[in-house]
Amino acid sequence: MSSEKSVKKRGRKSAKYRGAECLNCRQPLELTDLYCSYCGQLNTTKQLSLKDFFGEFIGSVLTYDSRLRYTIKDLLFKPGRITYNYVKGQRLKYANPFRFFLSVSIIYFLVQSLISTVTGKSQFTVNNSKDTIEIDSLLNPSNVLLAPDTNYEIVNPAITGDTLIINKDTIVNLSKEKTTVFEHISEKDLDKIAWTERTAKRIMLYRSFYTAHEIKSSKQALDSLNHRNNRFNRWLYEKNEAAERVIENPYGFLDYLMGKVPFFLFFFTPFFAFFFWLIYSKKKYTYIEHMVFIFHIFSFIFLALLLLIIPNYFVEEAVFSVVLFALIGPLYFYKALRNFYKQGRLVTILKCIFLNIVFAFSATAAALLFFSISAAIY
Repeated sequence: MSSEKSVKKRGRKSAKYRGAECLNCRQPLELTDLYCSYCGQLNTTKQLSLKDFFGEFIGSVLTYDSRLRYTIKDLLFKPGRITYNYVKGQRLKYANPFRFFLSVSIIYFLVQSLISTVTGKSQFTVNNSKDTIEIDSLLNPSNVLLAPDTNYEIVNPAITGDTLIINKDTIVNLSKEKTTVFEHISEKDLDKIAWTERTAKRIMLYRSFYTAHEIKSSKQALDSLNHRNNRFNRWLYEKNEAAERVIENPYGFLDYLMGKVPFFLFFFTPFFAFFFWLIYSKKKYTYIEHMVFIFHIFSFIFLALLLLIIPNYFVEEAVFSVVLFALIGPLYFYKALRNFYKQGRLVTILKCIFLNIVFAFSATAAALLFFSISAAIY
C-alpha cells in the first residue's frame, strides 16, 4: 500500500508514464528505466503541467547551485586541488573553468560599476590638473616676428588675444582658458623620417592643432596644415574627438578599458600557458589542462576581489586588495602549483618566481598592445 502511494507521489516519474523509447533521442528503453541511459532525460510520457514545469526548473537550479557551490568552495580553500580533480575526470562536480572565469570577472566589473554609480565613489583616482605653458612675453606684439609667407591667417594678438602666428612653423593659441604652442611639420619633412617617429610626430601635431583651433573637420584641418587628405591622416586627426572624451570623462575611459580586462586575460591565457607547458613538460599534462589551471588562478583572483568589494569601500587605500595581491595571491599561487603539479617545495618556489616574472613582462607587453587597440577604437 505504501509503495503505491510513493508511486503516485512521484508524478512524472510514475511507472505508468514510462515509454519504450526516449522522447528526446529515440533511444530504445525498458519500462524499468527511469532515465535514458544515452542522454539522461527522464523517461516519461506525461504531459507537462505547471507543477512539473516549476519542479524541473527548481531541480535544474539546485543542480547548478551544487556545481557552483563546489566550485567556489574548492577554488577559495583548496588551491590547485580543483584543477587536479577536474583534470582527473570530476567534470560534473564543477562549473566549466572557461565559462566560470568569464562569468565571475564580468560580474565583478558590473558590480564595481554599479556600486561606483550608486555611491559616487570611483575605484580610480585621476589627477585632472593641467600644465600650462607660460608665454607672457609673447603677448607684447613688439616681440612677435610674423613670417610673410605663412599660409595661415595672421591675427593681431593685441586685438583678439586668441591666435598668434610667430612664424610659418609656430602657431600659438592665446585664449583665456589655455595656451598652446606647437611646431608645424610639413609632409615633406615627415617623409624624411622613419614611419614610427613620423606617426608619433603626426599625432602630436594633429593634437596640438586641434587644441589650438578646435577644428573638428579632418578635411579642413588637413587642408590648413597642407597635409595629404588620405584615410590614415583623417583617422588620426579624428581621434582627437576621442581624446576630448577621455579628458572630459577620464573615469568613463578607465571603466571602458577595465571592462575589457576579462577578454584580455581570456585571450592572453593561451600564450601564458605555453610557459607552463614548457617547464612542466615532464608532467604529461596537455596544453588545455595547463590552461584550465591558469583560468582557475584568474577565477580565484576575481572571486576574491568580488568578495572584497564592499569591505574595500569602507577602508581607505583598498587595504584588503593590497593584502590579496601582495600576500594571499603569491601564497595561493605557490600552493596551487604544489597541489596540481606535485613537485617539491624548492622546485615549486623557483618555478613560481620564474612564472611570476614571465607573467609580469609578457602581460605588460600584451596589455599595452591590447589597450592601445582598444583606445584606438574608443
